[in-house]
Amino acid sequence: MLRHREKFKEAAAVYDEAIARVQPLQPRHWRLLYARGIALERSKQWPRAEADFLKALQFEPDQPYVLNYLGYSWVEQGRNLDQAEQMIRKAVELRPNDGYIADSLGWVLYRLGRPEEAVAVMERAVELQPEDPVINDHLGDVYWAVGRQREARFQWQAALESNPDPELKEALRRKLAEGMVREANAAAQ
Repeated sequence: MLRHREKFKEAAAVYDEAIARVQPLQPRHWRLLYARGIALERSKQWPRAEADFLKALQFEPDQPYVLNYLGYSWVEQGRNLDQAEQMIRKAVELRPNDGYIADSLGWVLYRLGRPEEAVAVMERAVELQPEDPVINDHLGDVYWAVGRQREARFQWQAALESNPDPELKEALRRKLAEGMVREANAAAQ
């Protein structure tokens, strides 16, 4: 409940207690590690979160949600991009109709400086999750990177109308007013 209320630090502490009670950890505990990893990542405790995701994958190496969460987190940090791509591709194979996982694949391709490859993947992600503001924003960024500015603005507007969080709302307004000012792939950062 704490995690769903976005009280991530408190949720992580409760997960700490739960995990302490089930020692030694068994493969069936991958879900606890995954849940705590999310709470830790969202409460800015990345080293612990990463350790939990990696341990969960030791127990359940083909778990698409763990593969996706860890891979996407690495993409956002600009780290381990080749490994993140492999993990996310595996997650897509396991859950081909999950728009969030498709978004992660498109985003890693974009961040690797391959926006042309990302276009079809991101379009599929929006097809699967049309109401998600982050996915629409990502498709807009990909369109902008391949020179499709009009379509990029359309996607950013769709994202703005999909109830984004305040930080994304501000970024979308800036993009709609100014376009993409910076080169947004990992190779340029």
